[in-house]
Amino acid sequence: MSLTPLDRKYGRVISGIWTTVLGRTARTWTGLGSYRDADITRFQKTALPILLAGQRNIASLTATYLEQLYKDISDERSRVNLDFDKVTGRALRDVDPEEVYARPFHDVWYALSQGEPLDVATERGGNRLEILAKTDLQLTRTHTVREVADEQPGVEYTIRELQGEYNCALCLIASTQRYHKKDLAPIHPGCDCLVKTVKADYDPGQVIDEEKLDAIHNAVEAALGTFDRGGRAVDYRKIIVSHDHGEIGPVLGYRGQRFTGPDDVNLPT
Repeated sequence: MSLTPLDRKYGRVISGIWTTVLGRTARTWTGLGSYRDADITRFQKTALPILLAGQRNIASLTATYLEQLYKDISDERSRVNLDFDKVTGRALRDVDPEEVYARPFHDVWYALSQGEPLDVATERGGNRLEILAKTDLQLTRTHTVREVADEQPGVEYTIRELQGEYNCALCLIASTQRYHKKDLAPIHPGCDCLVKTVKADYDPGQVIDEEKLDAIHNAVEAALGTFDRGGRAVDYRKIIVSHDHGEIGPVLGYRGQRFTGPDDVNLPT
């Protein structure tokens, strides 16, 4: 499949929200001046409303987009009363946002404890903040897709469409697959792939674009000297796999990655 005018319009609007939310939260972070315990609450009072508003905007636009998409693919109207509490805030990770968005400060403190200068430490915290925010914005989208698709009986599964000039190999592989609508599409931190619902009279199987998948496997062989066109053998799954992250659900990554727990100093997302 390829992007339609509706897809592109929706993608541009969502991209604009990402830019606004990330820009405002980044400016809030750099404008703190100090990064002590007391600054966490000060930061959250400004940043969390920005983040939540962005998530709600994305949820609302995604629901509207999926309703129009459903009309286009089934010639039926589908009006969904979206419960924002299920697709924003705590619902994204089952962790309070206050806890999540205190993590950049812990990154700063850890870097300082290792002898890093303040500017380097705060930059690391800012990078962590960006990853957290991007991940939550995308989680809002995938959660909304699941909620809306559940009320659209004609939808059987979802697919991922690539956006932008650059895409990682993990997303390229994922874009050749179909996902049952009850499942969240795997993501990686910062993933911005478009998730589309599909109406079908039959299940095409897991792989929906053999030609693209073959091209990716050829590229993997050229880079690493090994490949498996079926993508199912144990050796090949060491290259590209889908993990289950305790907070944010399925996450694309490489075999050998380990997701840390609450006792670890640096959480991955």
